[in-house]
Amino acid sequence: MSGGFVEVADRVHVLREPLLRINVTLVVGDDEALLVDTLSSAAQATELAAAVRAVTARPLILVNTHHHYDHCFGNAVLAGDPQRPVYAHERAAEALRDEPERLRREAYEEVRAEHPALAAELADTALLAPTHTVHTETTLDLGGRRVLLRHPGRGHTDADLVVHVPDAAVLVAGDLVEQSGPPAFEDAYPLQWPDAVADLLRLTTPTTVVVPGHGDPVDPAFVRAQHAELVRLAWLIRAAHTGGAPPERVAAEAPFGARAALVAARRGYRELDGAA
Repeated sequence: MSGGFVEVADRVHVLREPLLRINVTLVVGDDEALLVDTLSSAAQATELAAAVRAVTARPLILVNTHHHYDHCFGNAVLAGDPQRPVYAHERAAEALRDEPERLRREAYEEVRAEHPALAAELADTALLAPTHTVHTETTLDLGGRRVLLRHPGRGHTDADLVVHVPDAAVLVAGDLVEQSGPPAFEDAYPLQWPDAVADLLRLTTPTTVVVPGHGDPVDPAFVRAQHAELVRLAWLIRAAHTGGAPPERVAAEAPFGARAALVAARRGYRELDGAA
């Protein structure tokens, strides 16, 4: 893994995994450190563990922003032995606990064509379900530093968590905010996603650093602009569904590009039809 952690605010460090441009955030307190997301495989997580120890030797608490492979498949390596706490939304924990083979199979199929070496690593990675669940929000004390874990509602998935470090003005948004490409809608709730982003925006100030799931850290103005695009997308989906237009009509007019918007439109139609 090229590079290491870069400090973006007081004792808040971000590492960018280069293959998929995934962000991992390390928050250091006086007694413990919090690691947000654990990458895609045991091999990646082993390199990540070394990068963490280059910054701090404090005991780790882990957080998964959601249950997609690139944010949580490294749990078993990073949790260590004896196992450290792993936090996630209750539905993410349930998926990792009850359906690990499905998650591993879907991840393998997603990456095998473009990233065959990573796919092979995924196939051999043992999954570890979170040990501590969050319903709406939980506050953790790292020793002299309090961190908020909050579920802002359905958006990128039904189990997204954001991590707020108020004393450093940092908000880790997971894949609710994307910088390096369009949002991913395959498991999304596009009609509810704007409300989730509005909720996380209430945790920001003009100086807040927002760490997206993938890409460069951004400011709240970027998030507000992405929120406006999500609002427009949701409006187009509702209008087209009401008018009996096919999802392809939405894709031709919507933000984020035709490919992403078509996935979003189909998901939105499922919501409106009561199937999601």
